Amino acid sequence: MHQSFKINENNHIQQIDTTFLKKRKIYLGVKRDDLLHPLISGNKWRKLKYNLAHMQKVKKTELLTFGGAFSNHIHACAAAGKEFNIKTRAIIRGPQLDEDNPTIQFAQQCGMQLHVVNRIEYRQRHDEAYLESLQARFPDAYIIPEGGTNEHALLGCKELVQSLPEHNYLVCPTGSGGTLAGLIEGSAPTTKVIGVAVLKQADYLNEEIKKLSNKAKNQNNWQLLTEFHGGGYGKFSPELWQFCQEMGRTYNLPLEPIYSGKMMYALWQLIEQDYFAPGSKIIAVHTGGLQGLDGLKYRGLI
Repeated sequence: MHQSFKINENNHIQQIDTTFLKKRKIYLGVKRDDLLHPLISGNKWRKLKYNLAHMQKVKKTELLTFGGAFSNHIHACAAAGKEFNIKTRAIIRGPQLDEDNPTIQFAQQCGMQLHVVNRIEYRQRHDEAYLESLQARFPDAYIIPEGGTNEHALLGCKELVQSLPEHNYLVCPTGSGGTLAGLIEGSAPTTKVIGVAVLKQADYLNEEIKKLSNKAKNQNNWQLLTEFHGGGYGKFSPELWQFCQEMGRTYNLPLEPIYSGKMMYALWQLIEQDYFAPGSKIIAVHTGGLQGLDGLKYRGLI
């Protein structure tokens, strides 16, 4: 990989040390991928890393991607553009641009060009003809899908697994399925890989994950839990937000209630229900996204 597309990746595992876990003889470590970089953290860096390398390989000079107004992916792509001096563009789901939105403000400060489209056009973001028209309009652009999930994204998530100490269970929050697919690709067949879906009616993701990962298609050492969505994507209960705040206070583990907070809350409930056998070693992946807290505050949701 080109030297300029590297960040100083740490491998910090934070052990959650509490009697709640000790009495069940369970080890819980949190892979603090939120600490990878101040602005391009978590699974967003993992997904971008090899996409940037491929962009260079195919001789494209700018990134183009898609997202909603509060998107972690938009935030990370904009930050990567500033960090590595790459021109970035984003197709933003409209119908209009709120200039006071903190994610939008950050993206613009990083020099990202924002192209606002109505929701009807935005729905075409996976259509071949629409993507071809964008490529013709922006010939120098390397197009990355919404959320960043593609074959190159999986390589970064697979790499994450190889940095981990021994474990029986590997748990992550699941939105598009890319991170989970990458973790399955990198894991031994003896490891149980669990995704906690953060959106409603997420069973369709099982097939998406199998499309992304051959291992997922052929192995049964993984599971997508779909009952911990908390009301749907971007929604959360007062209890979940209280849990996130308590984890911050008690264990110095910052969480947001959209992704990693939902995962940890689900994990806590599963441990309470004795889902994991005594002696289990669990690693939960903190996928970053803490910038989302500013958006939740802006909307008066926390």
